Amino acid sequence: MKKRIIIPGALLILAVAVFFIFFRGSSKQYEFRFDTVSRGDITMYVTATGTINPVISVQVGTQVSGIVSKLYADFNSVVKEGQVIAQIDPTFLQQAVNDASASLERAQAQFADAKRTLDRTKALFDKNLESQATYDAALTQFETNQAALKQAEASLKRAKINLAYSTIYAPINGVVIDRQVNVGQTVAASFSSPTLYTIANDLRKMQVETTVDESDIGRVSIGQEATFTVDAYPDDRFKGRVSQIRLAPVTVQNVVNYTVIIDVNNDQLKLMPGMTANVKVLVGSSSDVMRVSNLALRFQPPADIVDSAKVKELMPAGGMRGGRGQMGEGWRREGQNRVSGAPGSDHQQMRPDSSRSRSSRRMAQSGEDGGMPRRTGKKPEGGVRPPEQEMTVVRPAEKTRFGIQNNFPEYEKSAYVPPHQITRGRIWVLDNSGKLQPVLVTTGLSDGRFTEITTDALKPGDRIVLGASTNSDDTASSANNPFTQRGPQQMGGRR
Repeated sequence: MKKRIIIPGALLILAVAVFFIFFRGSSKQYEFRFDTVSRGDITMYVTATGTINPVISVQVGTQVSGIVSKLYADFNSVVKEGQVIAQIDPTFLQQAVNDASASLERAQAQFADAKRTLDRTKALFDKNLESQATYDAALTQFETNQAALKQAEASLKRAKINLAYSTIYAPINGVVIDRQVNVGQTVAASFSSPTLYTIANDLRKMQVETTVDESDIGRVSIGQEATFTVDAYPDDRFKGRVSQIRLAPVTVQNVVNYTVIIDVNNDQLKLMPGMTANVKVLVGSSSDVMRVSNLALRFQPPADIVDSAKVKELMPAGGMRGGRGQMGEGWRREGQNRVSGAPGSDHQQMRPDSSRSRSSRRMAQSGEDGGMPRRTGKKPEGGVRPPEQEMTVVRPAEKTRFGIQNNFPEYEKSAYVPPHQITRGRIWVLDNSGKLQPVLVTTGLSDGRFTEITTDALKPGDRIVLGASTNSDDTASSANNPFTQRGPQQMGGRR
């Protein structure tokens, strides 16, 4: 009797334990974070830090050594070209002129004596009263004294030039931004010319000299708009335009950078030389496009809340490949064609017809609106140009800067065209049954917070899932999820 009671009781306890372990214990309650699809503008920037400098600045030095006897300009002095700004003590230089003048007079006297001797010897030689050797010696002495006379004249001219160099003139019109000497200081120009002043040509025209990382330099083109701020005026935004991308690499802590010059108008004279500028270069923009948060593209749900039937319906014939949103071989090849813009791809047809994008591309290619050089289709003689690219441009002589008469073709980096539809992404939506369904989208530009998308399955205002949290720490059920290997492929700005 006791045995009959114990066996059914043990079976009942075992059944209850199995129920709680396999049924009640495996259920999870998820809390979802939602967002909505919106419409708006997306702008993509390349950020960098640079230094504000005058467009033209000249370091005024001295070619002669001596004591600075007078200074006629100080910090912030406005000077004109040709004005006297400093004076080196000319005492020793004047004595050098006097010595050279005395040497010239001695050379003139010796030359005159040699000429008289030659004339007398020649007259006797013509009458056969003097030997050939005597005549040759007189002629040699005459030629030697003649060369010595020219040398003395050159020495006197050199001494006078050095004396003139003791007076320092302003080489350009501008403002003195630095003075490095004082009255009574001795300057030595034996090995290198010491700097007395630094003169900026026009502080109403400035430039930002910034360095761009090699990973971002491909997106920077001549003619692109740029904005920057300085610590002195944190509420003001200054505008400029990329005017030059220098080819010389600058390696800083094993990171390769390239110098980018941005021209800026400083009509209000707020910007000062040496200020640090935080620069943002506009490399792409889209107006009134459908966009989603980047968190939605990176969300990877666990397998137990994914509608597997919907996932199988969206699978291409080649099967689903996990990682970075590559959905089968067919889509992968299609995405590569769109990125590269190869012949036969539909990259050009897929890009939205944005007037802002068209104007920026025309500006970058033609150099309009900002004095940028215009590309020419003529290949320079002896130059090298890759196929299907215009890389050289001839700037007229009147538009050259820094006083350089550049008569040679100038290399120009290829213009950057921002891709508006580059690859595939995946967004999750919650259906009525509490399961997550994937929605495949084509992603475009990204500003680091939002990403442009193109799809017919969503419209502005639709709810999408950004994340999910559960009351259980058991994550073993997500091991079989094909979407948890890697995040979806992302494009545009840095995440």
